[in-house]
Amino acid sequence: MKTFSKSSLIISTYNWPEALRLCLLSVREQSVLPDEVIIADDGSTGQTAEVIEALRPSFPVKLIHVWQEDEGFQLSKIRNKAIATSSCDYIIQIDGDLILHKHFIKDHLALSKRGTFVAGSRVLMDKSLSEKMLHGSRARIMPFQSGLGNFTNRFSIAWLSRYMADRYKTQDIFALRGCNMAFWREDLLRVNGYNEVFHSWGREDNEIAVRLLNSGLKKRAAKFAGVVFHIYHPEVDRGGCPKNETYLTEALLNKTVYCCQGVHQYLAHAEPVQLAEREFAL
Repeated sequence: MKTFSKSSLIISTYNWPEALRLCLLSVREQSVLPDEVIIADDGSTGQTAEVIEALRPSFPVKLIHVWQEDEGFQLSKIRNKAIATSSCDYIIQIDGDLILHKHFIKDHLALSKRGTFVAGSRVLMDKSLSEKMLHGSRARIMPFQSGLGNFTNRFSIAWLSRYMADRYKTQDIFALRGCNMAFWREDLLRVNGYNEVFHSWGREDNEIAVRLLNSGLKKRAAKFAGVVFHIYHPEVDRGGCPKNETYLTEALLNKTVYCCQGVHQYLAHAEPVQLAEREFAL
């Protein structure tokens, strides 16, 4: 039987406390819990802190709130701060607009393997189902209920996920989403985490995947495993995509491994950052 490593679940969020609440409720119901949950908050107002503090007393694991000033889209930066704050060997990364299948953490830990990182997918929820869930008190989605897309992504099937892990789009850097990935922390530190030149939506997840592959890692797929249900929202502004495509192309052409603006700038100050952000949350 596989022995699981200690894991940090990093949840990125920005000013959607209702969705984050559902996400955290689904974390609380996991069949295997992470060892800590870190909220990577890219400048939300106090309402997000209130949701976190309301859940903290009944939360089954350590719940850490890492916050930074709202200076526009700074997802790479807040993820790096969360990675620096993490105290566990394995990092599972999601967004705060997801509801997790009850075996999400268990599936990811089962797929963890040295020398690899894991890329998962998502199931889209329509607007009607999303609004129903956001106004309810339960965070459980059934795979056959109406309002769900992406049929084959809805199911957690252990034997099939083991078969698919090293066979499904292992060379495709676009077959991944930053809202559902997992890494060994030491591998993230080796490539200096996320590249903070990304100041708008898009491609920061593909770019870090390129650098991880260039460092010698292999990509595994969480297919029929690591199931997440994405709460509907309008598409974000993609105006920064052309510039971000350039950064991605540079990493591909130059076979880049290490970025200059990354996680290492926070490592010496990881504990003070964590304490400061807790003070904000309180």
